[in-house]
Amino acid sequence: MKTKEQNKEVGILMKDFISSTVDFYNHMESGPVFRPAGKECLAGLNDQSIPHKGRPLKDVYKEMLEKVYASTLLGQHPRSFACVPSTASLLSWMGDIMTNAWNPHASCTVNAPAANLIEKKLIRWMCGLAGFPKESGGLFVSGGSIANLTALTAARDAKLSHEEYSKGMVYVSDQTHSSVVKGLHIIGFSKDQIRVIPSDALFAMDISVLKAAIIKDINAHKKPFAVIASAGTTNTGSVDPLPQIAALCREYDLWMHVDGAYGASALLSDQYRKNLSGISLSDSLSWDAHKWLLQTYGCSVVLVRDQSCLVHSFSAHPEYLKDAQSSADSVEFWDLGPELTRPARSLKLWLTLQAMGTDAMEKIIDHGCALAQLAQRLISQSPDWEIVSPAQLGIINFRYISHRQLSPRELDRINQNIAREITQSGFAQIFTTELCGKKVLRMCTIHPETTEQDIYDTIRFLKNTDTVKESSLTARTA
Repeated sequence: MKTKEQNKEVGILMKDFISSTVDFYNHMESGPVFRPAGKECLAGLNDQSIPHKGRPLKDVYKEMLEKVYASTLLGQHPRSFACVPSTASLLSWMGDIMTNAWNPHASCTVNAPAANLIEKKLIRWMCGLAGFPKESGGLFVSGGSIANLTALTAARDAKLSHEEYSKGMVYVSDQTHSSVVKGLHIIGFSKDQIRVIPSDALFAMDISVLKAAIIKDINAHKKPFAVIASAGTTNTGSVDPLPQIAALCREYDLWMHVDGAYGASALLSDQYRKNLSGISLSDSLSWDAHKWLLQTYGCSVVLVRDQSCLVHSFSAHPEYLKDAQSSADSVEFWDLGPELTRPARSLKLWLTLQAMGTDAMEKIIDHGCALAQLAQRLISQSPDWEIVSPAQLGIINFRYISHRQLSPRELDRINQNIAREITQSGFAQIFTTELCGKKVLRMCTIHPETTEQDIYDTIRFLKNTDTVKESSLTARTA
């Protein structure tokens, strides 16, 4: 098929796709959250090979819709409470389609001057929300993992000489996201160089233990160089004591990185911004727009207090980039991170913010937090359930504890089965996590279209699962 003929067919199919997708989103709440792929579907896909000659585009299109996209667990469903990145908006999707169609090479000003300008404006806006000074800067990256990796690289290069790498020590809490340890490994640090600091009753880093660990390592002739604080942990939504951590970092000359991939969006809320007090004192911050700012994957940003730290770690000027550079001393986006070729990730966020405004975003943050507090009130009404971690930034953890004495292992199994039962039902999606050695049910309630009735119905469903009924029946007959 000639390219122009194929392009015409693509246009027809995409018109159908856009129309059907908008309709699907408008009625998503009436359908199931979980739509597993059948064995025959997976077997058929597994048997397929890459063809020597192309197949009819209409057949491939239909197959993608019916066999690939249709068998997806819908994280963007209003009753999907298992994942933090679950709030994708059609506005962001619209930005994705438009940006991918034009496919700008967003590495420098020459390639995409307007996209470059927008990314810089968004970074300046986000730095302002974080309270960073005018010399701050940053870069849009694919996700929180790469944002953390980028910041950790800058921290290493700012605080350690190459000869000091083997003595370098970094401090995380037992609630720090796994991407941090992974990133530290990638940039050359062993597990022995990572101190895991316990958290307190609200799952925030214990500042007294942190200080003692730093002093101990200094006395052992180690080289402490960074503390990784969290602003909204994945497990509990907890925020570490940022002002106290900042004071310790200044006292001992350590880099303070804040993993705010999830919780930094609370900076848009007058009501919850105070929860992040002290974030302005950090040296770097990771922030995912594809978590609480309605963006599709992947749209994250790494911000640094001093942009020159990123330039120091990542700037490169090979001969084939000379003509693309704005001027001999200009700083381009390729100077601020590991990517050279990079998409214009910021444009869909810009489109969303321009269409919605920040007031609407603030209401979404407040709404998510209020729903978690509602869930807490409903769960607390029953003596058979306990709150393990109270509502914090739209996340709550709880578990069923039954009428009778059960072993910790039995309770873990029951709560695992409760999560499996509600998820497999398709009504709502809830997964478990582990806190204080207990298997607990975790709800993240940040979707803007989740209603109070959704929360009522979900808690009612949990309390009436077959697993709970069987446990209660056993208790009465025991």
